[in-house]
Amino acid sequence: MGPIRICASVACADYLHLGRDLTALEAAGTDYLHIDIMDGAFVPNLALNLDIMQAVRRGCELPMDVHLMVERPETYIERVAQAGAEVIIVHAEATHHLQRLLAQIRAVGCRPGVALNPHTPLQMLDYVLEDLEIVLIMTVNPGFQGQRLIPQTLGKIAACRQMLDATGRDIGLMVDGNVSLANAPAMAHAGADWLVGGTSSIFAPGLKVNEGVQRLRAAAMAGLSQAK
Repeated sequence: MGPIRICASVACADYLHLGRDLTALEAAGTDYLHIDIMDGAFVPNLALNLDIMQAVRRGCELPMDVHLMVERPETYIERVAQAGAEVIIVHAEATHHLQRLLAQIRAVGCRPGVALNPHTPLQMLDYVLEDLEIVLIMTVNPGFQGQRLIPQTLGKIAACRQMLDATGRDIGLMVDGNVSLANAPAMAHAGADWLVGGTSSIFAPGLKVNEGVQRLRAAAMAGLSQAK
């Protein structure tokens, strides 16, 4: 398990003041900008696109991890890399050739990751663990902000942490979905070390962005200390 990394979900930022939010995220020590790309088919919603990614890259130096919630993800890889992604995460459910897709991500110079929906078993990873660097456990069904945590996913995080540790490799474990200030300690305690903060933490109503980042990191560190 690596150090805690705080990833800010750009889809939850204030689009009218995106430059201001990016500056605040950078100043607060955010580790990654989390870019959700949706196609309206794999999930019933649309989110960010390559044009927004390119604008974000021009306005901010923070590294970007890109979560592709799309059908035919292989058609996005090269363009997403060119738009500035450091990490590209694809859904195991979205492709018939996962190992080939992870190799494609690595070939364009990005770190490959795999996302699993709440109902998808960890066994989907059995034969690709050597090909990935990050696993993303969805703790809500993907596509919409503001959903409640699916409680069973906490056990899934813990089981995934055990699976990753058994490889002897430093594979990151990301969680996305209601990563709130209340839920973050339990997520970190279960073994998550990449936390995607959105409307329930970093961009929560009544919180300044820098305060949201700091409080989310503190909450995760509190849970991590309980795990030791």
